[in-house]
Amino acid sequence: MGEILPKALLLPALFLAFLTASTGALAQSETPASPPEIPPEACVGIESAAERLACYDLAVGRDALPGSEGAPTSPPAELGATPFGGGPPELLEGPSPTDGDPDEPPVTSSLLDSRWELSRNAKLGTWSLRGYKPIYVLPFFWNDSPNASPSSPAPDHTVTAPDLLDDAELKYQLSFKTKIWQGVFGHRGDLWFGYTQSSRWQVFNADTSRPFRETNYEPEALLIFHTRYDLLGLNGRLVGVSLNHQSNGRDNPYSRGWNRLIGMIGLERDSWTVMLRPWLRIGDHSWDDDNPDIEDFVGRGDVQVVRRIRGHELALMLRHSFAGGDRSHGAAALEWAFPIRGELKGRLEIFHGYGESLIDYNDRSTLIGLGVSLIEWY
Repeated sequence: MGEILPKALLLPALFLAFLTASTGALAQSETPASPPEIPPEACVGIESAAERLACYDLAVGRDALPGSEGAPTSPPAELGATPFGGGPPELLEGPSPTDGDPDEPPVTSSLLDSRWELSRNAKLGTWSLRGYKPIYVLPFFWNDSPNASPSSPAPDHTVTAPDLLDDAELKYQLSFKTKIWQGVFGHRGDLWFGYTQSSRWQVFNADTSRPFRETNYEPEALLIFHTRYDLLGLNGRLVGVSLNHQSNGRDNPYSRGWNRLIGMIGLERDSWTVMLRPWLRIGDHSWDDDNPDIEDFVGRGDVQVVRRIRGHELALMLRHSFAGGDRSHGAAALEWAFPIRGELKGRLEIFHGYGESLIDYNDRSTLIGLGVSLIEWY
């Protein structure tokens, strides 16, 4: 990945090393085989009231007392076993009375299904808020080289007097989506609206009145379709396209923003998911825009691999400009969410490369964050 390649390769290595170690440790710590994790969404399509209730009890960890009558010791009959364990089981789906194509074969519930309501029985209707990207607060977010003088090749977009920045700040992210049209093109897809906002707050910087250093706003419209195919041992479950806007809402010289058409290909197997996202910048290609060279730093596509294991979630993101020479740049990020209590999870985030935020789109840095999250990728 050009100049960031040596450090960027450390993140995939750390990801695989931690995954191997944690898998082994967790396997050794288990005595009786525990039932597989079940997302609540996987219970929607179960027709039997008793089995549906048992499914929800397993999903939220509210099992009956051991040995008591009716205590669920295994997933409901309508839930299949997970071949590798650790992820949600597959849900064999029957025909829906309200929508669905009688010629469409039965499909199964999965991680991608629980997030995007792909299969017929997973549909939950329109205009309700759903989780999109992770929602978290990182009270500690450390930057090895804060970008005190942001710059861009665009005229009047270079800070001449360096900002006074602390190495550590607070970062938080809010993200949600809502379905605005269910059943596009004969019940084959859904139209969503998504919104993500992330802020970096110099909360420890009393010398400059603790300012918000950078906030990025990202609304988008997403058209998502359910697919069924196999590729290299993975199940192709999702294909989509997003019309994406991202900006920081600031005046010159700090103003940054761009628009993209983002393709989405989602594959999975058991508790693994892979999301491929190539994108094409639209508009603002002239040299009077805020950041004319942003594609050469933030990139032209990314890939994300997520692994869920016994309540933990590990995510690896890699992106690149797909250009050579002095235009070869990219980034890598490793995220680890671990259980604390109930739905509250701890979160560790490591980023290296370009474009952690829009104001830093052409600034290379390494950042480490630690905090808590309420919603993760899956």
